[in-house]
Amino acid sequence: MRHPNFVLISVVVFIVAGTWGLYWLPQRLLLEAGLSGGWGTVGQYVISLTILTPIAVWRVLNGKSIGLQYWACGLLLGFGAIFYANSFLVTEVIRALIFFYLTPLWATLVEVVFLKRMPRWPRVASIVLALGGVWIAVGLDVGVPIPVYLGDWFGLIGGLLIAAGAARTEIEQPEGVFPLLFIVMIFCLIASIAQYPLLASSLGTIPSFDVVISSLPFLIGIALLFVIPTTAIIFWSPSKIGTGVFGILILSELVVGVVSAALLTDETFGWREAAGATLILLAGVVEVSLNRSAEN
Repeated sequence: MRHPNFVLISVVVFIVAGTWGLYWLPQRLLLEAGLSGGWGTVGQYVISLTILTPIAVWRVLNGKSIGLQYWACGLLLGFGAIFYANSFLVTEVIRALIFFYLTPLWATLVEVVFLKRMPRWPRVASIVLALGGVWIAVGLDVGVPIPVYLGDWFGLIGGLLIAAGAARTEIEQPEGVFPLLFIVMIFCLIASIAQYPLLASSLGTIPSFDVVISSLPFLIGIALLFVIPTTAIIFWSPSKIGTGVFGILILSELVVGVVSAALLTDETFGWREAAGATLILLAGVVEVSLNRSAEN
């Protein structure tokens, strides 16, 4: 049976995931301040973990969980998030998007293989609509989606890991939001460190002390007001709405990203972008309103 608040949670996830489509705005400001996208991302996760650590210490002292038992969820989701974030450093933006946003397909395949949940016709329809929308909006310029560059593989692996992590979260049903959030942040930082040898030349010059200090208030604001709350909601949601639904709804990031880039920059917004965004929105409506197969 679906969660009693399935529709409400789905709408919230769609909106919150959509806000990541505006993530390029603070990243651009950080770049202008001297922090490359790669170092800006590292900084945000370091600060997020620093903010959460005192809460984790308090929970340990009071005999409460800090999420270590959910290490598999944290590893899959944390590494998936960083693979996706860093994919933009080593391939074209369009290619990173097209390979990552195969996630709805992986999410449904994971449901079939590991959760023994066969998709009904609304899921098939929503996947066709979603992937069709992604393809029209950003994929036509790529051609046949065959990974070529390192960033292509990062995007593809990121989507696979996120789908697997969502399924693992649905299986384990973590108690409370904080334990899952904290363990995900730990693995985000571990993933950033682990990928450094591959990305050293792409991360850009290590920012100077002055640049770090001048950017610190902005980084703290992003971490506290954006990264932490949105990550908590998005990665908690599969345990309530299901892996496949989650895979469809996070496509709202692409919709918002395409529209916001057109409104706020010189990026074009033609028939392709409009048609792709419309199909993705329809996929979300079909998934939430018609698909009754999600089990929690």
